[in-house]
Amino acid sequence: MSLIARSATTADIDAIMAMAEAARPALTNLPADRDRLEARLAASEAALAHSVDRPGDEQYVLVVETDEGEVIATATIRALAGGRDAYYTYRRETLIHASQQLDVRREVDILSISHEMSHASLLCALATTDHDLADSARRLLRAARLALIARFPERFASTLFVALSGYREAGRTPFWDGVGRHFFSRDFDEIHRAASLGSRSFIGEVMPPFPLYLPLLDDPTREAIGRVGDNHANALRAWQQQGFALSRHVDLLDGGPLLEAARDHLPRGQWLTVQVGDTPDDGACSEALLIASQRSGNFRARVVTRHINERGQCVLDDACARSLSVAVDEPVLVIPFTRAGDTEGLSC
Repeated sequence: MSLIARSATTADIDAIMAMAEAARPALTNLPADRDRLEARLAASEAALAHSVDRPGDEQYVLVVETDEGEVIATATIRALAGGRDAYYTYRRETLIHASQQLDVRREVDILSISHEMSHASLLCALATTDHDLADSARRLLRAARLALIARFPERFASTLFVALSGYREAGRTPFWDGVGRHFFSRDFDEIHRAASLGSRSFIGEVMPPFPLYLPLLDDPTREAIGRVGDNHANALRAWQQQGFALSRHVDLLDGGPLLEAARDHLPRGQWLTVQVGDTPDDGACSEALLIASQRSGNFRARVVTRHINERGQCVLDDACARSLSVAVDEPVLVIPFTRAGDTEGLSC
C-alpha cells in the first residue's frame, strides 16, 4: 500500500471531521466543528483555483490518502497566521538592569506579548487516523506542505513557523496554571476550545500587556517555557531535520515552542519532465524523492525511488503517473526526501 498527498476538497469533510473529533489533545487549528471545517475546505479549493500574488487570509488544506482512496491524515497552511486577527505569542527577551553607583548589573529573562508572527505563514492542524501508516502519512504531509510552498512561494510569507503543543503533566498544563489561569479563571481545556472555535485574539486582549519577569514565576511554570509535550517530541526532531529552528517565541496558552524557518532557505527542488514507463534498473538515482505536480487546483505529491533516468527525466510507472495526474513531458517538482525511519507506504 502506498500514500499520496493531495489538495483537499469539500468531499473530504467526513474524514477530516472524524480526525478533528478524535484528536487528543484537541487541536486549536482543527476545530471539531463541521460548518467551520466545510468553510475551510471550500476556501482552500477557491484559493488554489485562483491566482494569488501575495499571502493573505488564504488557508490551504492537504490530505493523505492510501491507494485504496482512504483519507488517513490532514494538515493545513495558513498563508498569514494573522490574516484576520493578530496571532499573539510570548517572546523571550533579556533585560539588563544596571547601576554604576551600586556596581550592580543583572540580566533578567522576561516574556513579552508579541504579534510579530502574525506576518508569517503557519503550518498547522496536522491530524491522522489510527491507521498503520499514520507515521508515514505525517512525514509525507510535512514534506508535501513544504513542496507546495516551494511550488508557489508567492502565496506564502518569507518566514514559516510551526507551533508545537506545550508540556502537560497528569492532565494539567503548568504554564497555563502559572500564568493564564490568573487572568481567565478557567481551565486550560476550556480556553483551548474557545481558541479553536474562533479567533485567538481574545487571549492577547485579556492577558496583561506588561512583561512577565521569569524570576517571579514558580519553578514548574518556568520549566514549561519552550518545552514540547511528550506527544510532539518526534515532531520537534522531524521539523528540525527539515531546516526549522527553535525561535524566541512560545505559545501564549501552554508555553509550547515555535519553530521557524526562512522560506527561501528551504530546499526548492528542481523541475524535471515526466517519462512514463518501467522503472530503470541502471542505478542512475537511488535516493528517495518527493514528486509534486505543478497544477495548483489539483496539487499532488508522493515519494518515489530510483526514478531519474540518464537524460535527467523523472520516470514514473503508469499507476504513479495517474495518481499524480501528470502526463508525459509534463514538468514536476522534484525534492530530495529526508528519510526518517521506516518509509513503508511512502514510495510507489
